[in-house]
Amino acid sequence: MRDGTPLTGDFGQRLRHLRTRAGLSQEALSHAAGVSVRALADMERGRTRGPQRRTVQVLAEALGLDDAEAADLEKSAAVGRPRPRTADGPAAPGTLALPRDIKDFTARGPALAGLLELARDPGPDRPGVSVVAGQPGLGKTAFAVHAAHRLAPHFPDGQFALDLHGMDPEPTTPRDALARLLGALGVADAAIPAGTDDRAGLWRSMTGDRRMLLLLDNAVDESQVGPLLPGAGPALTIVTSRHSLAGLESVHRTDLALLRREEAVELLTRIIGPERVRAEAQAARDLADLCGHLPLAVRIAGQRLLSRPHERLSKLVARLAAEGRRLDGLQAGSLRVRAAFALSYRQLPTDARTFLRRAALAAGADFSPETGALLAGLSYDDAVACAEELTDAGLLQSDAGAERYRFHDLLRLYAAEQVAIEDGPEIRDAALDRTTRWMLRRATAAALHFDVEHEGSPPGGAYDGDPDPDGAPAGREEARAWLEAERAQWLAALRRAHDTGRHQQVLDAAQAMHWFSDLNQHWEQWVEVFQRSADSARLLGSRRDEAIHLNYLAWSYNMCVHDPHSALTSADAALAAARDCGDGLQEGWALGYGAGALHRQGLVPEAQARLRAGADCLASQKSAQARLAELTILNSLGTLLRQAGQPVEALETHRRSERICRAGIPGRTDELIALYHAVARQQIGNDLAALERWSEAEPPLRQALAAFETAQMPAWAGPARLDLGHVLSAMGHQEARATLLAARDDLTGLRSPRQAEAAAALSALDEATTAR
Repeated sequence: MRDGTPLTGDFGQRLRHLRTRAGLSQEALSHAAGVSVRALADMERGRTRGPQRRTVQVLAEALGLDDAEAADLEKSAAVGRPRPRTADGPAAPGTLALPRDIKDFTARGPALAGLLELARDPGPDRPGVSVVAGQPGLGKTAFAVHAAHRLAPHFPDGQFALDLHGMDPEPTTPRDALARLLGALGVADAAIPAGTDDRAGLWRSMTGDRRMLLLLDNAVDESQVGPLLPGAGPALTIVTSRHSLAGLESVHRTDLALLRREEAVELLTRIIGPERVRAEAQAARDLADLCGHLPLAVRIAGQRLLSRPHERLSKLVARLAAEGRRLDGLQAGSLRVRAAFALSYRQLPTDARTFLRRAALAAGADFSPETGALLAGLSYDDAVACAEELTDAGLLQSDAGAERYRFHDLLRLYAAEQVAIEDGPEIRDAALDRTTRWMLRRATAAALHFDVEHEGSPPGGAYDGDPDPDGAPAGREEARAWLEAERAQWLAALRRAHDTGRHQQVLDAAQAMHWFSDLNQHWEQWVEVFQRSADSARLLGSRRDEAIHLNYLAWSYNMCVHDPHSALTSADAALAAARDCGDGLQEGWALGYGAGALHRQGLVPEAQARLRAGADCLASQKSAQARLAELTILNSLGTLLRQAGQPVEALETHRRSERICRAGIPGRTDELIALYHAVARQQIGNDLAALERWSEAEPPLRQALAAFETAQMPAWAGPARLDLGHVLSAMGHQEARATLLAARDDLTGLRSPRQAEAAAALSALDEATTAR
């Protein structure tokens, strides 16, 4: 030896001598070798006499030892390791060696960093247990094994891995698991106690001062894991489970999420090679998306492609694009996504299995316990219990802010398969019909909170109230929240009711939605709602109802999707139906909606003609509804006159509307009249602005905006704010920029065509300000 150090001797003394010779502190050697300071201190003090071979190797490299010195250091470490088992001697250590690491392991950087921090600085108040839980296919075992290999140098007293077979029909018992763990530490079979408690006590006493790493894979529950955990000391235990193991106290939790898209593509690249991915970059991204960014699914797709080196990625993408064949396509040898889901599904109680598969029938990206209860035929409380159990089992994901749940895309496909296998079409259809009836009744009741004309009930029809009055939304705020959260679900119910011939229920729901739709003009699905209700009216043979709902449809084409050609077609059909049944009110509405469509097509004279005809038609009607329609037509006519360069006539027309509002309309609430008055004021303000009477234009525009905001009508408040911004800008008012900025943001959120106008006005104001 170059320094005269003897070949034999205590490992700790040799290590301290070599570190000192190299001029390194414990902290410096810790940093260079990736071994914690505490582990080094334990080795040098003799508490750790026989560190594992890998730990010795990284220390030798960090110390700059030559081959001979490294071999000598390994020999001194080997002296302190337990001896192999003889016929009557102790058991051989390392019989529970870590599984092979996966060379193409990808991502999980933050999760690995969290475990490394635990390993480097365990400390008396740091948890010695980390639980890795989550849904099937997240790669929990692969992550834990990879982490264990990365952490190995920090645990020189050994690394052990034990599969607890939590998904098997008979998981490993704590008693049997303890026998294997004690044997791995060198305890002879005859010396292992008989009882579980005694075995656990011996295990804790033997591991109390060891810096060892324990991987308990595939745990079933807390009762299986608890007896296997070392007591207080420097050991670290990593537990993987498909269940949350929420009952384990004082543990560190490692939450694995789905891969990001780029991470999924990176994993695919590591499996099949960069050349194939670069050659079909978009197909690789599409494949990652079709796999739902689930690590198991991406790995299976990669392994399948690896076994077929000449197959194009786009071919597999085309196969997986068909939902009915996606799970069939995601299998490679013994790796199957469907099998991973089945393991968890088979372990569920009957009600939870029913809830999971029937929830796959829910519409939209997520669903409420209410919907799950209806589909599964369970009480609400039982449905909540099932949803929470499935969340703990990693089979559903819960919303962070609301009581709603969602599937992973692939798991939803699996659950839907189980509906077909276990329920069949009759039970499935009964569940959907039950949910449809309930959802449409609730949606109708919720929408009627906004119907200021009919005071809580639709005209005619067979509507029989909310299906659960005690749990129904109370007031507009709760009704709005429910209608927004359940939008996909009640729309799916409307479709099914239409397709299965329950046309009166469709009409009642759509009629109730009329006023609510006016408050949410940015929802594009109103076209489908009123297309289906108009069709239901036709199938019921009611020309009057057909005229009403065709008018609603024309409105939705005009205001929600900005399709004036389709709007004109619907308005003309409504006009024909109204004249067939002699309904002057609907005739007036049809003329007005047709005029709006013509105006949007640039046919201004034709639009003016229809508006004048509509106003004349409605003026001859005596009903309160006709007065409201007349107000709308007059406001539209005045707007068109102003835009045609006739602001004086426009102002006269809008003043006429204001006089009707001030006179009041018998049978209509002050709240409703206030909204029509606000519209008239907005247009009066715009007329005055067109006449450059800026100071006179400001007050009515402010009044209109305040009314729309009070009524919570963002689709109306946004344009009014823009109109006010134009006036304030022309006046050089200090509020101009803030008003235009808010208007631009509002209109962008509403997807309004006027968002470009707001942006242009804001830009012009900024340029003018800069120029000054």
